Amino acid sequence: MFELWRRPLIFLLMLLSLTLLVWAAANSLVAAIIFGVLLFIRWAFHVRHLVVLNYWLQDPEKRELPDGSGPWEEVYARIYKMVREHRKERTKRAAALHDMEQATSALPEGVVSLDKADHIEWCNLLAERHLGLDGVRDVGQQITYLARQPEFVEYLAAKKFADPLILRGPRQDDLVLSCKLVSYGGSKKLLITRDITSFERVETMRRDFVANVSHELRTPLTVVNGFVETLHDMPNLENDMARRALSLMSEQTQRMESLVGDLLTLSKLEDKLNVLQEEVLDVPTLLPRCYQDGLSLSGGQHEIKLDVLSDCKLLGCAEELRSAFSNLVSNAIRYTPPGGEIVLTWQLLENGQPVFSVKDAGIGIAPQHLSRLTERFYRVDSSRSRATGGTGLGLAIVKHIANRHQARLGISSEEGKGSTFSIEFPVSRRR
Repeated sequence: MFELWRRPLIFLLMLLSLTLLVWAAANSLVAAIIFGVLLFIRWAFHVRHLVVLNYWLQDPEKRELPDGSGPWEEVYARIYKMVREHRKERTKRAAALHDMEQATSALPEGVVSLDKADHIEWCNLLAERHLGLDGVRDVGQQITYLARQPEFVEYLAAKKFADPLILRGPRQDDLVLSCKLVSYGGSKKLLITRDITSFERVETMRRDFVANVSHELRTPLTVVNGFVETLHDMPNLENDMARRALSLMSEQTQRMESLVGDLLTLSKLEDKLNVLQEEVLDVPTLLPRCYQDGLSLSGGQHEIKLDVLSDCKLLGCAEELRSAFSNLVSNAIRYTPPGGEIVLTWQLLENGQPVFSVKDAGIGIAPQHLSRLTERFYRVDSSRSRATGGTGLGLAIVKHIANRHQARLGISSEEGKGSTFSIEFPVSRRR
């Protein structure tokens, strides 16, 4: 910095010295003329360099940095150093960006970067194929202008990205995508798409297989059970072993019928074409029926109570909700020892959510089992479940019904002290 001041000061001192010498040798007018001419030449020198610098700054990428002389030599040297470092850094960043683009292009998922207003900033090749985008032409476009499915628009507007969205036929074909939005950088988002067509196809085949097999088994099981009951009731059947064998056959065929019935119920609940038939349901009127069913199943072995703490009604499917409530009651009876207390409760939480809960004084459930209770055929105690007639599908059915009503199945339990199962409905379903 001192060098920049030193040269102009030396020039100014030399100019003043020369002017004073001319003044002493000639007169003040000649000295003033020489001083003005030399000062003008110096001014023109600086103006020329400013013009040249301004010309270069108008297009520094294509034009060469000019050479300077005098004090401008150091200025241009510093500018050249800054330009060289900038270009080196830019090359490094471009290489890093290229590597990142190659890495994201190799991902098994489609990736779309969205700004805070949901405009497309960038997308990889797989996202282009999944959503029909153009990585060059569509940059800056609103994502909902290009992905116009109503469910995707609602998912984006709701801003609830905990669960992925299943998108079917985004390009008018049989493609099935799992879409998930992830927030990053404060207000930006990443849209991640995954092709789950093959998984969906396998799941559909599995669902259809279970439904078809269950349907085909129902008729022969009914016939077999009918004949077993007829043989068991024959008056001339005196062989105790035969009677015992027929009793076991009847018990197992009835269990198989229950299992087939639950499998068909699950298949129906999972069917995407099975639209929820909603009506205003008078829950305080429905619960006494579930209570009576519980008393019949218990056979007087348990103390069952019904607490209806709210008279609010519910928007939902009566058949499905009765099935869910009854499943929770029957589960509580199966896993509560004789003499235990079971409490059925219908109430409103402080936030206005309607909740149905079943509290028992049963054997309780260890913490490691809680997360898997709603899996099909998962049993904490297989022998006890079979002995009490459970199919292992009851809680899976309850969870499906809860999901169809946008409700949450809550489970809390402690070994040796009992369990509480609750279905918490959203306030929007309260009537």
